[in-house]
Amino acid sequence: METKAFQKVYTKIDNITKATVGLRATGVGNDELATVGGRLAQVVKLSGELVTLQVFAGTEGIATNSEVVFLGAPPKLNVSDDLAGRFFNAYGEPLEGGSQLEGEAREIGGPTVNPFKRKQPSELIATGIAGIDLNNTIVSGQKIPFFADPDQPYNQVMANVALRAKADKIILGGMGMTNDDFLYFKHVFENAGALDRIVSFVNTTDNPPVERLLVPDMALTAAEYFAADKGEKVLVLLTDMTLYADALAIVSNRMDQIPSKDSMPGSLYSDLAKIYEKAVQLPNGGSITIIAVTTLSGGDITHAVPDNTGYITEGQLFLRNDSDTGKVIVDPFRSLSRLKQLVIGEKTREDHPQVMNAAVRLYADAANAKTKLENGFDLSDYDQRTLKFAKDYSEKLLAIDVNIDIESMLDTAWGLFSKYFSKSEVAIKVNLVTKYWPEA
Repeated sequence: METKAFQKVYTKIDNITKATVGLRATGVGNDELATVGGRLAQVVKLSGELVTLQVFAGTEGIATNSEVVFLGAPPKLNVSDDLAGRFFNAYGEPLEGGSQLEGEAREIGGPTVNPFKRKQPSELIATGIAGIDLNNTIVSGQKIPFFADPDQPYNQVMANVALRAKADKIILGGMGMTNDDFLYFKHVFENAGALDRIVSFVNTTDNPPVERLLVPDMALTAAEYFAADKGEKVLVLLTDMTLYADALAIVSNRMDQIPSKDSMPGSLYSDLAKIYEKAVQLPNGGSITIIAVTTLSGGDITHAVPDNTGYITEGQLFLRNDSDTGKVIVDPFRSLSRLKQLVIGEKTREDHPQVMNAAVRLYADAANAKTKLENGFDLSDYDQRTLKFAKDYSEKLLAIDVNIDIESMLDTAWGLFSKYFSKSEVAIKVNLVTKYWPEA
């Protein structure tokens, strides 16, 4: 070993796998950064003097006598107001040139906020998407995933949420994005003139998969700066957490750890929880709300990634293709926001809970009518009307391309009720029907 300007340098590597190298070293910290043969790496395991380093770009071409230089610190991000409007890579370096960030260097991946300092979430986060705001309202400080098949336009939904959401800052963490998706986000943000409130950390398919592991921590370190230091409402969008989990699996498998369910590492639950538990409502008015995409393989909800995610998060939003309208909708049956009752009818109009329940019940009646039709049974007049209502409800409220405020959503629903049903069939409290039922 030699020491070079306070950095420890080693030239004897004991073992090399496809993603990691192992050597003996002293005074090394967990998560510390290093270079191995000039490539950036990070300490992922310490056992006495035995140190395992994850090499982000892979180990091909690295020899047992390659130079290992420990940098003395974990990854950091320079935080300041200058983050806004910029695109960065997984290491927090500006993409497409641009000046390096000034500001205070903060370690990424720190602990979550002390529960004693948390407030109960109580502020509405409006997205303009009725399938969310009307049926599955999101609350500041909430953590909630989109479950979607890989062929669904979830990145377009995320971009729309970013533009419409009533938040002070939007932080995008893109993992395993195609270049087309990256350019799509960039184009949409620039054209909307919204760059001044958006910060993006992006790992594309051209970058090493293991770099994805840094992206959520980078995004959340930036989020904590704006929420805790500045008292701002921050919305963090993470896409795609399944590709993040795949990168975890790559590292653990190459370290010869015994995988658990679906080839995922045994640490998957705690790895995901470490990210999602950063969601918080703070006493200073600042908040971090996390919406993440988890892509499903063949719609399989029992896979380890969505399965573990469901235990950590406060509900889920399901995207599905609606065969009646040909549109992608937020499925009212499989979607759930466990915190919506904290704001609906409180921070929104008084009729919100009743309208939401009535609409979903009538939509369920339409699903039953469809089953009767498929099985060759005759449909009643009521069945026929529920089918027409369901088509309109999908097109005007559940479809992800609908962009209206919550009052307009409620008024639209009342309009559909009066178009297809009598007041008694809708079964909403009389005082609300008297007040909101549209005049003929």
